[in-house]
Amino acid sequence: MVNYQTMWATPRYSRGRVDNAGATLAESSDGVIDDDALEIISNWRASHRFPLNTLQIGLRRLATLADSNSLISQRLKRLSSISLKLQRFPSMKLSQMQDIGGARAVVRSISSVRRIMDGYEDSAQKHTLVRCNDYISEPKDSGYRGVHLIYRYYSDRNDTYNRLKIELQIRTGLQHAWATAVEIIGTFISQSLKSSQGEEEWLRFFALMGSAIALRERAAPVPITPTSATALRRELRHYVKTLQVRSHLQAYGMALETLQKPRKSDRFFLLQLDPAASTLSISGYKSAAFEQATNDYLAAEERAISNRHNTDAVLVAVDSLEALRRAYPNYFLDTRVFINAVDKAIR
Repeated sequence: MVNYQTMWATPRYSRGRVDNAGATLAESSDGVIDDDALEIISNWRASHRFPLNTLQIGLRRLATLADSNSLISQRLKRLSSISLKLQRFPSMKLSQMQDIGGARAVVRSISSVRRIMDGYEDSAQKHTLVRCNDYISEPKDSGYRGVHLIYRYYSDRNDTYNRLKIELQIRTGLQHAWATAVEIIGTFISQSLKSSQGEEEWLRFFALMGSAIALRERAAPVPITPTSATALRRELRHYVKTLQVRSHLQAYGMALETLQKPRKSDRFFLLQLDPAASTLSISGYKSAAFEQATNDYLAAEERAISNRHNTDAVLVAVDSLEALRRAYPNYFLDTRVFINAVDKAIR
């Protein structure tokens, strides 16, 4: 088990060893790897926490200026997600992965998103913008919309974390509701809809809903979907009926039982969702207990792999317990905002 000596984990292995450990994970058919490779990957992941926290502070400042009710969260990428991404992109190396650490801002409108982007353009920060993926102007074929900013961390006082990449996501509330619903449905039907893998009917439905939400937000539609509002509504009604979308989404949320409730003073939260049992376990940690949170996170992932159940675990940081449900509604199976968006789209 990982045992770091400082509050902030630091990279302890060469990038070559990190890449080899990543290759071992990607090549494992069942996700089970030896302890050495697991230790290297865990250390590499935990080492992103310091630059992630630094860039999250900047995102929070700009998001608050753009929208005083903005919601900020941060997370370290799940082991299962790392494995899946390396498998989908065989030429990718783990040390090159740009979203091991990710922070997200959810704001009320596209104009708020643009104000945040303008704020970054006007800022004098030393971190290097590696890439800007504007999936609002050019939505993905899946229907995903939002803005991703990839930054390479830099400090002229301490080079320990220099070159580590952090991904910043900026979404509107409706875009966040869409992404949440994709993850919930994908979890329950055991398919990676989020990665455009799975049943064609569900993939088509979410592409259409991406365009319906874009229409509401007066933004670019999703490729290969109807440009006519009438045609879009007609096709959406077909899939909503045949897939029984509303009843599925409502049933998932109603059945969930929360096993633990953390303290209001906690700042890190380990969420463990078991769709088969319809249970959600929430473990809370104070800021000083990140080492324990990291160890528990890794143990939860190892249990999920060994049991081969469709369970899911993620370690996240938010300002408060109240913000947790808003930031990660997919773990609470909360689809109310998305269901309302579907109802409006087909009326």
